[in-house]
Amino acid sequence: MIRPVKQTIKGILTTDGAGVNLKRILGTPELDHLDPFLLLDEFKSENPDDYIAGFPPHPHRGFETVTYLLHGKFRHRDSKGNEGLLMPGSVQWMTAGRGIIHSEMPETKDGLLWGFQLWVNLPSDLKMAEPDYQDIPGERIPEVRHDDVKVRIIAGEFAGKRGVTKTRFPIVYLDVHMSPGSTFTHSIPSEMNSFCYVYEGTVNLGPEDNLQRGKEGEMMVFDDGDEVKIVADDSEAKLLFLAANRLNEPVARAGPFVMNSEGELRKAFADYRNGSFDK
Repeated sequence: MIRPVKQTIKGILTTDGAGVNLKRILGTPELDHLDPFLLLDEFKSENPDDYIAGFPPHPHRGFETVTYLLHGKFRHRDSKGNEGLLMPGSVQWMTAGRGIIHSEMPETKDGLLWGFQLWVNLPSDLKMAEPDYQDIPGERIPEVRHDDVKVRIIAGEFAGKRGVTKTRFPIVYLDVHMSPGSTFTHSIPSEMNSFCYVYEGTVNLGPEDNLQRGKEGEMMVFDDGDEVKIVADDSEAKLLFLAANRLNEPVARAGPFVMNSEGELRKAFADYRNGSFDK
């Protein structure tokens, strides 16, 4: 059964970090989270004033951050001694686990900075795991071309190829580039939630008797089913497609921490204040 669209999200304009202007697509009053996805931001601007202040050192605990860059450069540093430079087409997958303090600062001084940050929840038995960091250059991300569709496999599997990213539980993250009129299909297990975000063009989604139109800048949440089907309109379309196993656990979140209870949140803040947070 082809999954129909059950909700369309337009997102909101906001700021984060030291004043970076961005669009928050997931993690808003319209849709707080889609288990296990907690947040999706798109940052896109040619004006350095919108992004140059970046994201100075800040803490995280209990989840993973995934940064995917299309244009520009971002420098990552963290309290575990990791450092990396995100270039166009590259991915940084950071497991905060029990605690990490990191910074993400643009090294692009002018011109277009464009990318996405995704937050993925961790199950309760991994929330206090040791932090981990994967820096994946663009040339290591597998690509599949099929029927006028190009798919970059950031995580998971598509058409017999698997991404190099190691995930803690089944996650699919694809960057899909579609020629005019082309069709993208992908089988999705029933235990996964799934959505797509159109960042260029217009597409039609779902079964023939319940087609929904998805425009640039919109997120479409899929209902239950066995397969997704997306057809590009009469121009090129680009979108992020994501799916992951539901954790089915309580979510307690406050600022940079995501745990399972209010007590665990209070402990995260206390650990951060007393200096034992990332030790």
